[in-house]
Amino acid sequence: MHPLPSITGPGPCGAEDVVSLDAVVLKDGQRTALAPAATLRCPMAEAVAHWVREDVAPAAAATFGSPARTIVAGVSYECRGRDRIPGAKLSEHAHANALDLRGLKLTTGKVIDFTDSTVSKAFRETMRQSACASFTTVLGPGSDSYHADNIHLDLLERKGGYRICQWDVQPAPQTPSAPAPPERAGTVNSTK
Repeated sequence: MHPLPSITGPGPCGAEDVVSLDAVVLKDGQRTALAPAATLRCPMAEAVAHWVREDVAPAAAATFGSPARTIVAGVSYECRGRDRIPGAKLSEHAHANALDLRGLKLTTGKVIDFTDSTVSKAFRETMRQSACASFTTVLGPGSDSYHADNIHLDLLERKGGYRICQWDVQPAPQTPSAPAPPERAGTVNSTK
């Protein structure tokens, strides 16, 4: 993490205690990059680093047999309303308190998309459960059309400690089996 100056404006957008998170040091001392680097408030950056170190990296290594080299990030700080709707309540992105993620890249070069239903359901379910335990808002596929292909994480504080965990982990699509070949005339079906 590298400290950044406070962000002021435009308008009500901005944040103090801001850092650039470009990598997470794992338990074994290896670094997992965040690309592109995320501009986040320090508490959000610490939560992301903890989640990657404690949950994402170990699950990726156990599931795919290869460590995560890069976390593929999307939007971090961006001055805008929720769902990019003009005049809407400000998004947590407008306060550097949110991060959208697409997936990760393993040291083998393979890219794992967090929202791809062909990726291990157990891995995606582990990511969902650990994200929902680490962040106060988790939005993914099934929450709305804006998060069909990415995972939104934030630390919005709500009354009573209320949390939102909306990420529908779908099973892998079933491949239809090929139909049996038609019987040829004059043959006897041994199963009858």
